[in-house]
Amino acid sequence: MHDRVRSADGLSIRNIPRHRNGEYEVDVSEILAKVVPTPRAKGPRLDPETAKLEIARHHREIMEILGLDLGDDSLSETPERVAKMYVDEIFGGLRDESFPKITVVENKMSYDEMLVEINITFNSTCEHHFLPILGKAHVAYLCKGWVLGLSKFNRVVDFFARRPQVQERATVQIQQALSQILRTEDVAVVVDAMHCCVKTRGIGDDGTITRTSKLSGAFQSNPSLRSEFYTSIPTPDRLKIT
Repeated sequence: MHDRVRSADGLSIRNIPRHRNGEYEVDVSEILAKVVPTPRAKGPRLDPETAKLEIARHHREIMEILGLDLGDDSLSETPERVAKMYVDEIFGGLRDESFPKITVVENKMSYDEMLVEINITFNSTCEHHFLPILGKAHVAYLCKGWVLGLSKFNRVVDFFARRPQVQERATVQIQQALSQILRTEDVAVVVDAMHCCVKTRGIGDDGTITRTSKLSGAFQSNPSLRSEFYTSIPTPDRLKIT
């Protein structure tokens, strides 16, 4: 079957053909096509190995402009280390093929209450200064026809964190992706984060935590459910983000 429903965000949510044991494989390309995009240049992208060579070359130039001695043992391989880190690690979420393989399972236990996962740790990068964003995500949904393995929430958060980001966009991307994966509009996401661009430069305030949220469906329309969700997640003063 290929039924379609329309979520509160205007997203088309498709029933994926049934697999064995009541599992459904998520259509990654459809999900990513309908999640608010991260700004990217148009045109073909470099393959990962070529990208590493180009990043290393340009980073070497930056280091030379700063007056560093690239002949020093401690610095000589830094451009290559930075390039590998950018492509394979902290910006791996820019490659669609890095999206985690996800299947959803029929809710055979007929669980119909809220499921909440709190304190999902993530590391991202501020797209304004390329400094770290360190945070915790809290996600919830109302269980209906499908159930998602708990570790997949962490993997979805991690995927969207691993790219240059602003916190507001990351919050919306996570919520929209989970809404499509679970095929329900009843999804809530709250993100708490410490921004190193605030902590280590400019104002230099190391006590600030930024909270963003994206709620849809019953979490947006039902005050009682919304209150239950917010009561179940830590308040910012209870978080330890370092």
